[in-house]
Amino acid sequence: MDKEILLHVENLNVSYRVNGGWLRAVRDFHAQIRRGDICGIVGESGSGKSTVATAIIGYLSDNGRIEKGSSIRFSGEELTTKGRLAMQSLWGTQIKLVPQNPAAALNPSIKVGEQLAEIARYHLGMNRHDARKAAVEMFGKVQLADPESVVFRYPHELSGGMQQRVVIAMALITRPRLLILDEPTTGLDVTTEAVILDLIRDLIDDMQAAALYITHNLGVVAQVCDQVIVMYAGEIMADGSVKKVFIEPIHPYTIGLLNSIPKLGQSKRQGALQSIEGSPPSLKNPPKGCVFAQRCPAAVEKCYTEKPELEHTHEGRLVRCHRWQEIHSGVLDIIPETQADVEQVERLERESLLKVENMTKHFGVRRSLMEVIQGKKPAPIRAVDGVNFGVQKGRTLGLVGESGSGKTTLSRLIIGLTERTDGEIELMKIKIRSNVRERSADVLAQMQMIFQNPQNSLNPYLTVGQQIRRPLMKLAKMKHDEAAQEVYRLLRAVNLQDDYASRFPGELSGGEKQRVAIARAFASNPELIICDEPVSALDVSVQAAVLNLLARLQEDRDTAYIFISHDLAVVGYLADYIAVMYLGQLFEVGYGHDLFEPPYHPYTEALISAIPVPDPSHVSQRIRLQGDIPSPRSLPTGCRFHTRCPRKIGAICETEDPPWRDDGEGHFIRCHIPLEDLQAMQQQLVMAEASS
Repeated sequence: MDKEILLHVENLNVSYRVNGGWLRAVRDFHAQIRRGDICGIVGESGSGKSTVATAIIGYLSDNGRIEKGSSIRFSGEELTTKGRLAMQSLWGTQIKLVPQNPAAALNPSIKVGEQLAEIARYHLGMNRHDARKAAVEMFGKVQLADPESVVFRYPHELSGGMQQRVVIAMALITRPRLLILDEPTTGLDVTTEAVILDLIRDLIDDMQAAALYITHNLGVVAQVCDQVIVMYAGEIMADGSVKKVFIEPIHPYTIGLLNSIPKLGQSKRQGALQSIEGSPPSLKNPPKGCVFAQRCPAAVEKCYTEKPELEHTHEGRLVRCHRWQEIHSGVLDIIPETQADVEQVERLERESLLKVENMTKHFGVRRSLMEVIQGKKPAPIRAVDGVNFGVQKGRTLGLVGESGSGKTTLSRLIIGLTERTDGEIELMKIKIRSNVRERSADVLAQMQMIFQNPQNSLNPYLTVGQQIRRPLMKLAKMKHDEAAQEVYRLLRAVNLQDDYASRFPGELSGGEKQRVAIARAFASNPELIICDEPVSALDVSVQAAVLNLLARLQEDRDTAYIFISHDLAVVGYLADYIAVMYLGQLFEVGYGHDLFEPPYHPYTEALISAIPVPDPSHVSQRIRLQGDIPSPRSLPTGCRFHTRCPRKIGAICETEDPPWRDDGEGHFIRCHIPLEDLQAMQQQLVMAEASS
């Protein structure tokens, strides 16, 4: 028996008024979501995903409108004709939104328990006592540890993952029938994301509600969704069960998105990632034919002149493509052949470029009232604690770990933006000063940095050419005319045309801004570039293009990278070596390929397990870390990971620092468990996963 259809959207068209004219942002959108199901909407930025969500809940901005002929039915009731007051009643009880940024959704001046209890009092008619009891119970359901104390905390006292659990609790306390999740895990670590995704799936199953999950992360959709809608430029490209759409994709855009994502263990030495070249069309001048034709590897003349209809296939899915039958039958093959596996790293020592010894950074803090009363010195924040590593010329060291592990602080210590408490840095066998202001121009030229958000690292008031020309003149000592010509060469090196030199950052897409930031970093011809989460804010197709660009520039110029990320698949693609960091210390170091096969540190094992794989048939080991990363002000004794370790072996983990264990082939693990025992335990899980 078919489950009840809770949400039925037909012929949804949404427009925005811009500069006196109306631009169509969503065209002919259809969806059916049944009770107990989660429907994912995926696509690049600007595809119309969030516009669909805000249209469904009647929360479009003032310059937006739903066009006549559109229909949104919730439990058979038409929503497009409802007024604001009627919709507010639904928002309170039946339809709930979980936003991307939990901090923005919570009132910073009210305790989270009171915020949840207020919803229970207002919408469920509970008294204060029952509302507070319901808040504690709901916090327990979303797996917040010690919910009785959490209700008395303010939002700023909670981690990002805890804040997101609070927002989910606020959405679910009225037991809504429809939940809309707008990128709810985008800002979270993969370990926290994995727990939240498990929670969402379990709660939807338990409450038999329906959910619309909006994301650009195909791995997340594969893990939690039953159905998926692929959107591009405001139109549906594909719609069907997750298994059919992802395992047997028949639209070139879906195929392109899936091939843009680096697979776990995939390396740059196996070839470039498949990126989708170009950018989505302008809403002002939509193409006459297929909106994807300009970027499609399978496009023919018909694709540019005739708009394809959204067709039903015999398998019960929808696709908008003139050539889907050729792709489905195998006559047209646009999936690139997988290259043969090759040796992941040349296991030959190269010239040492950077050497970091005993790198330490302790931040001083003000004494608490209790410390003042007791006359105690305040415990420092031990952000980085005795880290040692080296980087070879032309190689990439990947640095991974959760937020709060010390990765970014370590990068700032190396580049000189933060002064170290202890330790030494050698660049090309020359010791360099702690503060960037005390370093010579030669050292500044040899070390550059690419930041996570190019929006914040580019000056909005200077043209692209001016921003690239400055390091050429100051650090490379070029004359103005010579620097101007070099700007064009650098732009071409990052696949941008010469006319970009006269543009301002506000005229560029996110991927184009990051390319400009990369060109600027290479302007001084550095030996080392520190890349701090350079692709985490980008769509998967743009991410693939940027990773390919970094790999090509490294090969051409023999530049070394320190590549920082929380995504092991991304790091694994670009890195020759990987270091895993937790609470200010390194816990595993080895060749890139070695870290994806047992033995690995239990923390690395959890990071790998948490990565959402864009394959619905993939069976995860499901190792979930409980609790948040401890405060670097109050570090655990013994092994710093023992409070969350799923393989803790006893009191020795709580009292003694773990030793470094060496497999004799350049793979080092810091753990009390012998390597052969780790190997045996973890190999059993791998074999069980492979056979399931």
